[in-house]
Amino acid sequence: MELFTKIDIPASSIRIDYTSRIAFFGSCFAENIASKFTGLGFRTLVNPLGIIYNPLSIEQTVEAVAGEGYNRTASEDCGTNLNCTDRVFFDGEKWSSWDAHGSLSTTTRDECIARLERARNRAREFLKTADIVFITLGSAYVYFLKEDGRAVANCHRQNTDLFERRLITVDEATAAMENTLAKLKSINPKMHVVFTVSPLRHMGDGAHGNTLSKATLQLAVNNVINKVTTVPSASSGTLPVSYFPSYEIVMDELRDYRFYANDMIHLSATAEDYIFERMQQTYFDEATIANTKRVEKFMKAASHRIVNDGSAKAVEFANKYLAEAEQLEAEIPELDLGREKESFKKILG
Repeated sequence: MELFTKIDIPASSIRIDYTSRIAFFGSCFAENIASKFTGLGFRTLVNPLGIIYNPLSIEQTVEAVAGEGYNRTASEDCGTNLNCTDRVFFDGEKWSSWDAHGSLSTTTRDECIARLERARNRAREFLKTADIVFITLGSAYVYFLKEDGRAVANCHRQNTDLFERRLITVDEATAAMENTLAKLKSINPKMHVVFTVSPLRHMGDGAHGNTLSKATLQLAVNNVINKVTTVPSASSGTLPVSYFPSYEIVMDELRDYRFYANDMIHLSATAEDYIFERMQQTYFDEATIANTKRVEKFMKAASHRIVNDGSAKAVEFANKYLAEAEQLEAEIPELDLGREKESFKKILG
C-alpha cells in the first residue's frame, strides 16, 4: 500500500558544484532557498533589487540589469531605465523606486539612483558568468500605476488609490517570461534558467484567487518551456530552460499543515530543508553532496558563540577552525570561506 505520493523529477543535465555561479530572482521563497546555497558557501546572487513576486516585475528587473546604463533624462523615453524621474519618486521623506526594495531608498534622489546603479552593475557582472538562474514566480496578481499603467514591484506603502491591481493573463505572463529569457541571453548566452512556482499561498486573494494565480503561472511556464524547446527563436531566446516542481512537492509530498509555519501560509524550516534536499538530489552529484555535508558541519561549529574573545579557549577555537577553513578551501575548488576566516583572524588579533 502506497501512503505517500512522491513527485517524479526528471533527470537534469544541470550539475551544480562549488565552481557554479547561481543567481536567484523572485519571491521570498526564492530568498529562502537561496539562503541554503549561500549558507553552504556557494557563490550566489540573490534579488539585487529586492523580492519580486510577479512575472512582469521580474521582466523589468532583468531588463534594467541588461540595459546599457542610466544616462537618459526625464524628457526621453525612459522604458525601464531607473535613472529617469518616473522610475523613482519622492514621498515627502525619501526617494524610492517602484522597481526596488525599500532598502535601496534614501533621502536624496542622487543617492537612490546610485544605489540602484550599484545593484544593477553588481548583478550584471555576476550574470555575465552565471551558470544557473533560478526564477521563482510567486503571484500572477500585479499592481499597476494608474498614472501610466506600468507594473510595480513594490508599492512602498503608498496610497492604494495610486494603483490598479489585477490578475494578469496567461499570455501576458508568457510574454514577460519570454522577454526575460531574451534579456538574460543578451547578457550571457550560456546560462541555464530554471523556473519554479512558489508553494507559498497568497490567501489575501482567497483560496480560489490563489489557485487561479498559481495556475496562470504554471500555464505560462509550460508555454515558455514548450516554445523554447520546440521552436527556439530570437524572441523567446535559446537558453536552456527547465522547471523544478517546488509547488508540486509541497502540494503532493508535504500535504500536511505540520509543514507550515504558525501562520499556516509560509513553510516551516523542515519543509524548506526537504525541498532543498530534493534540489540536491536533482542537481548535485555524490561528490558535491559529500562536500556540502562537510561544509555544513564546519559552518555549524564555526557559528559557535564566543563569550570572551580574549580567552585561551577562544584563541584555541579560532586557530582550530581557521586551519579547518583553509583545508576545506584547498580541497573544494572555488569554496570561499573568507568571511568565516576573517572572523577567526579578528579573535586572534
